[in-house]
Amino acid sequence: MIHCRSLQWGAAGQPLTPPLDLDLPAGSLTAIIGHNGCGKSSLLKVIAGLQKPLAGRLQVNAQALGSVAYLQQQQSIDRQFPLRVQQLVSAGLWRSKLSRQVQQQRLQQALADWHLTALAERPLHALSGGELQRALLARLNLTDATLLLLDEPEAALDEQSQQLFWQHVERWQAAGRTLLLVSHNLNRLNQRLDNALLISRNGCIFAPLRQLLGPGAELERVA
Repeated sequence: MIHCRSLQWGAAGQPLTPPLDLDLPAGSLTAIIGHNGCGKSSLLKVIAGLQKPLAGRLQVNAQALGSVAYLQQQQSIDRQFPLRVQQLVSAGLWRSKLSRQVQQQRLQQALADWHLTALAERPLHALSGGELQRALLARLNLTDATLLLLDEPEAALDEQSQQLFWQHVERWQAAGRTLLLVSHNLNRLNQRLDNALLISRNGCIFAPLRQLLGPGAELERVA
């Protein structure tokens, strides 16, 4: 699904890491970890096509319109924009060719799945951080994207909502979607998936999480 060869990214003339070689198959679930400012979010933007790489080659086998969904961090959202929760979530159906009735059914199901039914008419500026995050994640339920790029998807979620998020991750992966997510919740990641991509100024390491975490592990040595 994603193939990187000698890929570098960052500001012009200032690559954030040495060149990255990486192959992620379709249907895989991978976390990107590392300290703040190491280039995790920037890498997602390069893969999403929102930023150009500085060097190297990137191949993403999801080129059809709507085949890539990118969840940005909350601070990038204009919460004063005059949208209601229901309108935000329904944006996931923008390419759907389903009948209006079926689209409405799917919308109501997504709202229910993410415990948003009672908030459907609430404007964005009246939401808590966790409510807004659930609305943004609910929108993903309605897309046809085969590649999901999630930048800190657990941000602002309480424990119950985090469990709800990981239940949906399992469903998305079972449906054959490829997921790449940035996270700082290392304990949760260690419980949920095997491998991660560690990014640091000294280089990138794709390895089992147990090798990357813990005292004296790779995360401590390269950060």
